[in-house]
Amino acid sequence: MSLVTYKYTAVSKSGKRVNGVIDAYNEMEAVDRIRETCDIVLKITPTADKEGGFLSRDIGGTKLDMKAFTLMCNQFAIIIKAGIPIARTVQLIAAKTTDKNIKRILNQVAGDVEAGRSISTSFEERGGKLLPTTFIETIRAGEESGSLDSAFQSVGDHLDKQTKMRAKVRSALSYPIFVMIIAVVVVAVLMIKVVPTFTSIFDSYGAELPAITKSLIAISNFFRNYWMVMLGIGIAIFLFYKIYGNTEEGRLNLAKAQLKLPVLGEIAELSSASQFANSMATMLGAGLPMTKAISITAKVIDNYFISQEVGKYAGKLEEGHSLGASMRESGVMPDILIDMVSVGEETGEMESTLNTIANYYDVELETATNSAISKLEPALLVVMAAIAGYIVIAIYMSIFSMYSVM
Repeated sequence: MSLVTYKYTAVSKSGKRVNGVIDAYNEMEAVDRIRETCDIVLKITPTADKEGGFLSRDIGGTKLDMKAFTLMCNQFAIIIKAGIPIARTVQLIAAKTTDKNIKRILNQVAGDVEAGRSISTSFEERGGKLLPTTFIETIRAGEESGSLDSAFQSVGDHLDKQTKMRAKVRSALSYPIFVMIIAVVVVAVLMIKVVPTFTSIFDSYGAELPAITKSLIAISNFFRNYWMVMLGIGIAIFLFYKIYGNTEEGRLNLAKAQLKLPVLGEIAELSSASQFANSMATMLGAGLPMTKAISITAKVIDNYFISQEVGKYAGKLEEGHSLGASMRESGVMPDILIDMVSVGEETGEMESTLNTIANYYDVELETATNSAISKLEPALLVVMAAIAGYIVIAIYMSIFSMYSVM
């Protein structure tokens, strides 16, 4: 639920007619708040813009900075543990943070908490889809159990681990992606600009060109004449992928296809196992019941097919099935994870077991990613060398042919 700004006309307790604006989640709440200072509400209408209108909005993206958000969680844990009241804690952190999105949310939460709202409800309403579900539910559980500092610490550690893992993967992928972009640009320039220059020279001598040179010229002509068509096909494929991927059937089929890809399929499976174990450990550590923890964990998993299958575990648990048996029946998780979950259920040490297996899959995921990238880099270099060699040989062969007729 998002905040709405209402314009109102009312009669004050002194009998004067007053006009004003007020922020509330719905009209009933707005009326209740107006009546704190006015006897009669004559008119109330929502404005076209929410949360202060267009001019008051921050210019820029609405993506959450996970590093800043993780720091915020750790700050909450430290300050609350020091015994400072929660309303004052929110104000202190809001004053210190430099992230615009987080500062905006915290300033709103501070007002809500001072007015008597729970901090978890306020974060949920103010943060909308921007804040992770794991954060909201962990804080709510910590609030209900009276261990809010531990809840913030737990979710902070969880988000910190996720952020570092993603940063490692991005860092590892940056070089291969850079090489691929450079390769595409270089080949395009050679085919569209350089090769046609040599072609005009070859034609002027009238020599019979080798087959390899003719093939290079044919490829160059194709690039020059049909680059618009190729660009259009590329855009069409991208749009089809986006549109199809937004349908339920498309999301499921693309997620299943991802799991069947060589190398990338294994990485996707390990990533899902890591997300499952880490999220479940965090949720159970916060005191959430198993079914609730499963429902939240399902939303955290990136692969949509596995996410949907995990979401079904909650229903199985309500029917009396064990989590390990439900996971084994679906068959979407690795056997080691299923076995460890079963052991955790039998021993009553589910949280510690999940923490152990989460660390294992974090290491496995990092190893698999690094291994894939270590194989990708030489493969890219070989492809680039083959393309460069093909162009050089084609040009030199044609030069030798020209010498023969000079």
